[in-house]
This record gives sequence, structure tokens and C-alpha cells, in this order.
Amino acid sequence: MTTNGAQAVDRAAQLLTLVVEADEPISFTDLVEESGLARSTTSRLLSALEANHLLERDANGNYHSGALFALYAARHDPWSQVARIADPVLRDVGAQTGETVNLAIARGEAVVQIAQVDTTYMLGARDWMQVSVPPHCSALGKVLYAYDCLPLPEGELEQLTEHSLGTAAELAAELEVVRRRGYANTREELEIGLDAVAAPVRGPDGEVIAALGISGPSGRIAENVDDTGRLLIKYADSLSSLLRRRIRRKGGS
Repeated sequence: MTTNGAQAVDRAAQLLTLVVEADEPISFTDLVEESGLARSTTSRLLSALEANHLLERDANGNYHSGALFALYAARHDPWSQVARIADPVLRDVGAQTGETVNLAIARGEAVVQIAQVDTTYMLGARDWMQVSVPPHCSALGKVLYAYDCLPLPEGELEQLTEHSLGTAAELAAELEVVRRRGYANTREELEIGLDAVAAPVRGPDGEVIAALGISGPSGRIAENVDDTGRLLIKYADSLSSLLRRRIRRKGGS
């Protein structure tokens, strides 16, 4: 590696360390001041770190650790055991719906997929395991918002399509609906032609710890949202009971 290349790595690592060790999201101006780097250099390095999912920006433009940190944390803690326990349930949901099935948890402000069963259709949703999306554009994210697993955003929200929720107030109103009917859905809010439905999974104490959901083409999902929602509630409740039994058995109670 050239001297300039090594210097770039050192500077990028310095910025990454400042963000990860900060108690709260940190602004661009503060990063420039604390690092002592030129604004242009800071901007270039932050863009590279963001492009590689090491950093992300919140609604106010401040920086926090990116999806790769959340993904690593999810894959190297007890959630991997939860994913193994949940696998038969996810496969049953996949067999019933034919769609891509995911189990997700909250990590900081991110939704992290910890398990997936692929669609049986030729045309279906992608592999979401290493993809970070705005939670308000995700049915899984809406479930985690609705049951206080994720901190609620404020002000205006990122709109990825014309159907995306635009404000925190709109999100709050929809979360009331999610809690009332027991499931969440998105209709072309993340991507045109893509719909999703999700339901909450609860831990031993009754608190929501995860979300179980399916996603696929709007043409297959839109007409059956209520039926799919009820189906997911049934399977999410089944998974919740399974997790309670396994955890209690492990604890010797």
C-alpha cells in the first residue's frame, strides 16, 4: 500500500472511531473539528464509509454506525440461536405463502434480518440479509416501531417512492393501526411493485423482541393483505410460544 493509501485508511479509521465511540449521532462539523481534517477530506472519507455501510446518517444528517455493525452484532450473539429455533416456522410460512420470509430484530436505529427463507416463485423478493432499508418503509420496521423496539424518528422521513410515509406524524398514525389489528404492511413504500406484511414475535416476558414477515410482488400480495396478516399473526404467536418453551427449558424452570 502506498503512503497516501495508508494515510487515507488511517484518516477514515479516525473518523469511524469518532462516530462509533460517540454517545449520540455526531454532525459533520463536529467531525471536522474533532479530527482536524479538511472539510473536503472529511466529506470524501465519510462518503466512502457510508457507501460501504460502515456509517449512516439520520434524518438530521448526523452520523452513526452503519448496518454492518448491526449485522455483525446480530450474527455473533444469542440471536443466532433464535434464528435456528425459528427456522421451521419460517419454512412453514414460506410453504403457505410461497413468498420470501424474514425474521428481523432491532439494533440501535436499524432493522437487522437474522433469518430468511427464499420465495418459491421465479419472481420474488431479493436476499434481504445484508440490506439496510429505512424502517418506516418496511413492514418489519413498522412492527418494531409500533412496539417500542426502535426509537421513533422525528420530522420528515426519507421518501423512497411516492407511497412512502413522509412525516413522523403519518408514521405514528399508522402505528396505531398496526397495534390495533396486530400486523403491519407496506404497499410499494420501499420500491414500486414490492409489498410486505409482518407481525410481532414476543419473548418470555410478553414484550415484542422481533418481527416475522413476508415480502413479494404487489400483484400477489395486495389482494390478500388481511389474510396474510392473520396468517402471520398465527405463526408469530406460534414462534413466540416456541421461544418461551425453549428459554424456560434452558433456564430449568
